Amino acid sequence: MPRTALVVSYNGQPFHGWQFQSPEIPTIQQHLMDAVAKVADHEVTLFSAGRTDTGVHATKQVVHFDHDNERPDKAWVMGVNAHLSDAVSVEWAGQVDKSFDARRTAIARRYLYLIHNTRVRSSLMSDFITHERRSLDAPVMHQAAQSLLGENDFSSFRASNCQSNSPMRFVSEVSVQRHGDLLGVEIEANAFLHHMVRNIVGSLIDVGAGDQDEGWISELMQVRDRNQAGVTAPPNGLYLIDVVYPEVCGIPVGRRLPHFMQVFQ
Repeated sequence: MPRTALVVSYNGQPFHGWQFQSPEIPTIQQHLMDAVAKVADHEVTLFSAGRTDTGVHATKQVVHFDHDNERPDKAWVMGVNAHLSDAVSVEWAGQVDKSFDARRTAIARRYLYLIHNTRVRSSLMSDFITHERRSLDAPVMHQAAQSLLGENDFSSFRASNCQSNSPMRFVSEVSVQRHGDLLGVEIEANAFLHHMVRNIVGSLIDVGAGDQDEGWISELMQVRDRNQAGVTAPPNGLYLIDVVYPEVCGIPVGRRLPHFMQVFQ
């Protein structure tokens, strides 16, 4: 039975997150699974690199599935897309080794969070960027974020209902950049806790606004108490932009954004 991997992008706004819940609740997993089944000519089970919450977007989600019938890679891309809404798109397909697992084989994930930093909210793009009226100091936010690097206990940025057995995660890269009225927070780690990125961004916004000092993020890492940190940033500004695999797997490398605005190009 062949195993195929897909690279998928989606607008998370119309869905109740990635994870299947019930046939009555629209989820990205169910929508994509139904479309793949039509090309495979039988029911399939999709396994993803990770779950995204309601309203969270992706430019590179990776999934795998097993199927009975051989299909050219082009058929998985064009055929599946023909059965998807405009909010979801398959961008790449390829046959992978039976040992490949979209979640377990991944060695890192990368997220981008977009903030529209103006006193008055825009009427455009409200589903895809978060608005913050307080003036934000991006260099101060960037410097504060460097205390997240390395392997650390991220209990201060962990949702209360997080099901992970351990709060330890390894953050390999984090940056905050400004381009005009838009700020982008990029963070890469081996894995993420539930709401980890949004909780980090919520606290970084308080630092950028001057409500907390630059050393506050480091202090939060030490106290390991979610109640001490900032609010959870809204989901609409968050994007899963890359899942990293060993080169031998053949999964295309995601964009290492020299400029985060390329996510819209």
